[in-house]
Amino acid sequence: MTIAALYRYPVKSMLGESLSRAVLDERGVLGDRAYAVLDVETGIVASAKVPKRWAKLLAFSAAFAGEPVAGEAAPPVVITFPDGSTRRSDDPDIDQALSDVLGREVELITTPPDGVAFEELWVDIEGVERAELGPEHIIEATTKRQEDTGEAISHFDVAGFAPPGRFYDLCAMHVITESTLQRLRELAPESDFDARRYRPNVVLSDTEPGFVENDWPGREMTLGGDGARLAFSFQTMRCVMTTMAQQDLPEDRNTLRTVAKNNRIDISHPVVGGKWACAGVYADVAAGGEVAVGDPHS
Repeated sequence: MTIAALYRYPVKSMLGESLSRAVLDERGVLGDRAYAVLDVETGIVASAKVPKRWAKLLAFSAAFAGEPVAGEAAPPVVITFPDGSTRRSDDPDIDQALSDVLGREVELITTPPDGVAFEELWVDIEGVERAELGPEHIIEATTKRQEDTGEAISHFDVAGFAPPGRFYDLCAMHVITESTLQRLRELAPESDFDARRYRPNVVLSDTEPGFVENDWPGREMTLGGDGARLAFSFQTMRCVMTTMAQQDLPEDRNTLRTVAKNNRIDISHPVVGGKWACAGVYADVAAGGEVAVGDPHS
């Protein structure tokens, strides 16, 4: 059993980097979600989880101009725009360039403002009840506005269960196995369950079939030989973002429908407890270290 792939996303909701090696610190993969796009009008961090407003973020990609160093400010990122042009995060007109393409006044930021939040759409999918995606009481309690389709949009604090300083949705690390992706392919062979849809930090090979991560919360796992260790917290709830077009992957709501119909997990948690459509697992970094593709896990 080995690490099959490693990913880092320098700018929240943009496409990221496939890595051969990565450093884990107490806040996750070094440099992960170090930058975000802030909507100036609302003060909310832009997230492709609200597709009508921010789907175009997935047409951008970002890569660091130099490797991040622990304890230092994140280095500049090179952002590739949808037309293939590139700009750096330290270009004086980067905010205007992003605003022109996104159609809203935005700022590229590296420090989360106090109380900053992101939004998430509870998408309507044919054949799926909203309660099959997440607990109704949480959906109702967090809904702040509605899309013009009537679909609910929830409002969540950034990095609700992660160390502060980076722009995670909830937790510092997201792990998924090839076993889970293969099980989804078996359930819906007409859809493409590419790991990129799920934006993991770590993809693990696994010899066991099925949704193996379902049983991991409460356990720890060692990655590689440098002492890096993950503590698994709770299963990863899935959302509309997994269905969206990116690179060569088409929009496909069946990818979320398949998860909702086949892997609803009753998460035991004081804040987000309830039944969710899940694939993968969240984790905290119990011990930092360097890991590489091909390293064993145990």
